[in-house]
Amino acid sequence: MSTFRAAVVRTPGGPDSIELIDVPVVEPGPGQVRVAVAAAPVNPVDLGVSAGFFHGLGLIDQPAHTGLGWDFAGTVVAVGPDAGLAVGDRVAGLVGGFDRDFGTYAEQLVVPAADLAVVPEGLDLVAASTLALNALTAAQLVDLLGDGGGRSLLVTGAAGAVGGYVVPLAAERGWRITGLARAGDEEFVRGLGADFTTSTQRGWDAVADGAVLQEAGLDLVRDGGTFVGVQPSAPPAPERGVRVLAVEVVPDGRRTADLLARAAAGELPTRVAGELPLAEAAEAQRLVAKGGARGRYVLRP
Repeated sequence: MSTFRAAVVRTPGGPDSIELIDVPVVEPGPGQVRVAVAAAPVNPVDLGVSAGFFHGLGLIDQPAHTGLGWDFAGTVVAVGPDAGLAVGDRVAGLVGGFDRDFGTYAEQLVVPAADLAVVPEGLDLVAASTLALNALTAAQLVDLLGDGGGRSLLVTGAAGAVGGYVVPLAAERGWRITGLARAGDEEFVRGLGADFTTSTQRGWDAVADGAVLQEAGLDLVRDGGTFVGVQPSAPPAPERGVRVLAVEVVPDGRRTADLLARAAAGELPTRVAGELPLAEAAEAQRLVAKGGARGRYVLRP
């Protein structure tokens, strides 16, 4: 039987608990494709999975092993009936949810074709892989915010992987944006079209909490304003009439296609901090845990 390698966690315990296993190759069913993975970003949420954080919340119950990784890009190598894609198509996409025995830290994946988008010519697969989770999360977060109508929006972590996409997408919806980030990120944040600050103070009509400040971010919203976080499993408790929302990203092939097209046109940034082989998934997670990286470390099977 043919197999491929995948990185998983059996007993969560941080990066050192990650191991590579051989997984049987399966053929795609109706509406599915099998993709040879070319690039899989390492995201902070992955560190929570390998550490057992989401197991502790009851969101993961995998008796054998838990798959790692959410987003990826690669090439279609097999198609099921009515998939709408062809062998050889370059695609990018997102695998949603926590409770699964497979992930994108792998040499191959079988996924619904509707969750994928064809990568435009001129955009390489490593760069494309970094949009499928972060830009889609930002787009769905901005959907929760709605139209700004000139109101003030503070984006925390505005130079980060999600915040860096929230800024331009929210600006298109009419928000008057200030980015909160470290002083060294001022040029990047202003380049996105936002005002910039390194200090926190209450009074914003809305806060998009890309930095996961949680309660500290909620405290920055004016009475009766809006807070949108990125941790749907643990949103801060509402107070002072503030509307508290949290984005729970879901796969969306059509939306991903639009975001990829905009990245290919230079309208949205793609940032890769570095590339490592799949066998060094644990080291990649350690690099992410150090913080300070601008862009994503990407695993290359």
